[in-house]
Amino acid sequence: MKHFEVPRYTERKPLNIVIDGRVRTRKVYVDLYDVSEGGCKIRGRRGFTKVGETVTLRIDGFKTPLGTIAWVDGEYAGVAFDGNLHPAVIDHLCAKRSA
Repeated sequence: MKHFEVPRYTERKPLNIVIDGRVRTRKVYVDLYDVSEGGCKIRGRRGFTKVGETVTLRIDGFKTPLGTIAWVDGEYAGVAFDGNLHPAVIDHLCAKRSA
């Protein structure tokens, strides 16, 4: 597993939903397993991304801040957002998923 260290300073919230985004110039559909203000964990096809690549994601109509792939382990990848996803957006997504 290749990765670079990005300190986690916010709590991860589980979601487990399919989202769309872009890696390089390719459109991708990935499973979103968890999200925090500073990043998320996604799963796609093996080899869909590499450490250091830029990614943009849309979660239930909300655009996340631009992200960088921090680590890859098989089909899973960690995204470190360049900015922060607003806590109210995370709360809205979690409440909608649990309803």
